[in-house]
Amino acid sequence: MRIGIYAFDDVTMFHLSVPQLVFDEVAHQGLGTWTTFLFGDGAPTIRTAEGYRIGDLAGLDEAREADVVVMPSWFFDGRPAGAAVRTTLTTAHEAGATVVGLCLGAIPVVDAGLLTGRAAVTHWQAFDLLSQRHPELDLDDSVLYIDHGDVLTSAGTASELDACLHLVRSRLGATAANKVARSLVIAPHREGGQAQYIERPMPPRSEGDAISRSMEWAEQRLAEPLPVERLAATVHMSTRTFVRAFRAATGATPAAWVRTRRLDEARRLLETSELPIDRIAVDCGFGSAVTMRQNFSARFTISPSQYRRRFHATADGTGPAPTTGA
Repeated sequence: MRIGIYAFDDVTMFHLSVPQLVFDEVAHQGLGTWTTFLFGDGAPTIRTAEGYRIGDLAGLDEAREADVVVMPSWFFDGRPAGAAVRTTLTTAHEAGATVVGLCLGAIPVVDAGLLTGRAAVTHWQAFDLLSQRHPELDLDDSVLYIDHGDVLTSAGTASELDACLHLVRSRLGATAANKVARSLVIAPHREGGQAQYIERPMPPRSEGDAISRSMEWAEQRLAEPLPVERLAATVHMSTRTFVRAFRAATGATPAAWVRTRRLDEARRLLETSELPIDRIAVDCGFGSAVTMRQNFSARFTISPSQYRRRFHATADGTGPAPTTGA
C-alpha cells in the first residue's frame, strides 16, 4: 500500500512525521508492504515551522495514484484549499483511495466536498471557522476521529496517532496495531468515540482525587451493578455533587463512563480470550448477551461476534476466532 503525505510550507514536523512514523512501522515490523512518500503542490522545497527544509517532494499527479492520501495538517490561518489540492483529493478518492484529514488537515478534505452530508472532526479550535464555511457539515467535537471507510478525519495533534493506529487496525487487525503501538511505546487503542480534550474549567483537586478514586474502584467491579448512587457513596459525596464533579472532571456522565468502560473491557476480552460471549456479557456487567449486543452494536456498528471474528488475536496472531455466543 502506497501512502502519500502532503507537505507544505509551515507544516510542523510533528504533524508531518506522525503518519510516516506509524505507517512505516508496519513495514519495519514485517506486517505489510506499506510505503510512505511526501508530496507537494509543485514547489521544489518546503520549509517547516521549525525551519527545516525538505526537498525532492513528489508531485500532485503521483499522489492521485496513491492508495491512501493523508493531509497531516493545514495552514494555521485555515485558508480554503486551492483548486489543485481539491482536485488531487477528489481524483484520488474517485480512484478508490482512502483520504485522511488529520487535525487541521480535515479542512482541505471538507473543502474538496468529500464529507458533504457526513460527519467530520477537526481540532476544536477550528470548529467555528469550518462551520461558517460549510454550515451543512456535521461537525462532532465529542470524538477523537471519525472513519467513514473512504474518508477519515481526526481531532487535534495527539489524536493523529490514534487515527493512524486505527487505520492500521482496520486494515491489518488488532494484533498488528498492538505490535506497532508497542514498538512506538504509545497506547494501542483509544476509541474514536473518546472526546477530544477541549478547554473546560478544572474541578478543585480534592474533588478530582475523589473522582479518580471512584473510577478506580468502579473499574475493579464492572461485573457488579454500578448506579451513580453507589459510585457517589464510595467517596462520601451526594449524588448531585458527584454527578457535577464527575462531568467537570471527565466530560461525561457517570452512567456513560461506566458503559464505555464495560464496552472497552468487552472488546478486550473478545480480542484476547476464548470466553463465550454470554460469559463476557456477565463479567462486563451487561447481565446478558442480548443487552451487551445491543450496546456494542449501537457503539461500534458491529456485533460482538463479528468483532471477534475480525479482531481476535490468537497466540501467533493467526487462525480462526472462536464463534461461541451471539
